Amino acid sequence: MSSVKEKNIAKIETTYVHQQEIAEIASARKRKLLFRRLTLFSVFAVIMSYLMITSFVSQSSTLDKKVAQKKQLEQELVQLKKQQEILKEDIVKLNDDDYLAKLARKEYFFSENGEIIFNIPEEKEGKNNQ
Repeated sequence: MSSVKEKNIAKIETTYVHQQEIAEIASARKRKLLFRRLTLFSVFAVIMSYLMITSFVSQSSTLDKKVAQKKQLEQELVQLKKQQEILKEDIVKLNDDDYLAKLARKEYFFSENGEIIFNIPEEKEGKNNQ
């Protein structure tokens, strides 16, 4: 019952109206290009941000691993230096004849003339704890 009536309106065909229509089309095209450029820039910025953040995180984790490894190696170096000092002291001691004689009597049960060696067994740690 209610029908849509089409309105027949004629357009004014002047140069001003024509220029305005061209300006509206150009404005719409500029707006569309602006949105495309902004979208493209945003995508590029997001990609670059992602790459920078992942690079930073991976470098940070690698740095943490290297720092931990450095600490471990420094501790190992300290232990090796202590061991080296002990070995140097042993070298000095082994050059002493009195120390060698004492070591031979203790470890290999060598004795001097007229000396008797008694071997006393050491107690085990389990018996000491109980």
